[in-house]
Amino acid sequence: MRPPPEADIRAPEFPPQKEWLNVAFLRMAKLVRHEATLIEFFDVGRINSHRTLPYLREWHARYAEHGLRVVGIHCPGYSFGVDRDLVAAATERMGITYPVLLDPGFEAWREYDNKGWPGRYLFDVEGKLRWVHYGEGAYRDCEAAIQEVLLEMEGALELPDPMDPIRPEEAEGMLLEPQTADIALPGGADRLELAGAWSEGEDYLEATEPGARARVRSFSAGEAYAVLAGEGVEEPGPMPTDGTVEAPVAGFRLYGFQFTPKA
Repeated sequence: MRPPPEADIRAPEFPPQKEWLNVAFLRMAKLVRHEATLIEFFDVGRINSHRTLPYLREWHARYAEHGLRVVGIHCPGYSFGVDRDLVAAATERMGITYPVLLDPGFEAWREYDNKGWPGRYLFDVEGKLRWVHYGEGAYRDCEAAIQEVLLEMEGALELPDPMDPIRPEEAEGMLLEPQTADIALPGGADRLELAGAWSEGEDYLEATEPGARARVRSFSAGEAYAVLAGEGVEEPGPMPTDGTVEAPVAGFRLYGFQFTPKA
């Protein structure tokens, strides 16, 4: 959404002495008056961050040369996401080439008073907030706002038509069925049928024997994903599932289940 015209919300500075990926570091003060900035709070462990990513990558490819700087801020929703090397490997697999600030302590999150993953903020060349959106969707409106701030910088730009929706449920005016709420563990274990031996961790259930199984009792969604890490998991994060997972080895960790909308 667009802030009220009378609002004068300015881009906060990035927290100092934080690690970055794909760049040594950035300072918002150096970007202001040179580039517009699109900030995306994301988490490699959340499927909605993966689903918004094709739009972010394409906007970076389309508009970087015209003065748009895309910056990701990674705030981990699961304990495995504080591992710098794990996040670096995941962002490389995801094809993220723009700068990413690692924010495991949520300092930047608090500066922005961010409300969730993904959280998207567009600042114009003066550092003024021009667009904000939480969650998936509103891609066409966001791209229109991007083009608006770029044309204010250089009115003679020839810009492409906004991207077409990538998925049917992202089409304008599409009515979506409510999806099942995500399951967070260990507190949400009552929504699962468990077989075999499991132990409770900080924010996960850990299989203590091979073959331990977990199944969601019921769900309604376009797709279901299990959030996995630990032993036997090559790429920690959300994995497609039919609502059931089975531990290949002891030490396999299940952090929860996530569900996507369906048209």
